[in-house]
Amino acid sequence: VQLVEVGGGLVQAGGSLTLSCAASGFTFEHYGIGWFRQAPGKEREGISCIKYDETTYYRDSVKGRFTISRDNAKNTVYLHMNNLEAEDTAVYYCAAHSDWTTAEVMCVQSPDYEWGYWGQGIQVTVSS
Repeated sequence: VQLVEVGGGLVQAGGSLTLSCAASGFTFEHYGIGWFRQAPGKEREGISCIKYDETTYYRDSVKGRFTISRDNAKNTVYLHMNNLEAEDTAVYYCAAHSDWTTAEVMCVQSPDYEWGYWGQGIQVTVSS
């Protein structure tokens, strides 16, 4: 089982990045996928999740700027990030969830043990 994030890097404030999360080793289309981030000195937070049926959730801080999508044929979930801010600087992780609940509950309330698989994380740095 593997989740691999790509697409991070350094971008100026106001710029855009697209993160990809490529999955292998499990039945991808049956799982919810979430994007999390952890900034230095802060707790990890769920920022966007997408269910198997493409229902989505966004944390308020990214709503209107980030878009999550999935391509089951490619076993990949994307996070399109626009109008990036310095506060978006963090390590970003994708994770897979058994998808038994709503996208919001997955992102905000589900404990770590419900997220069966995690990527290694990728750095996003936004310069102001």
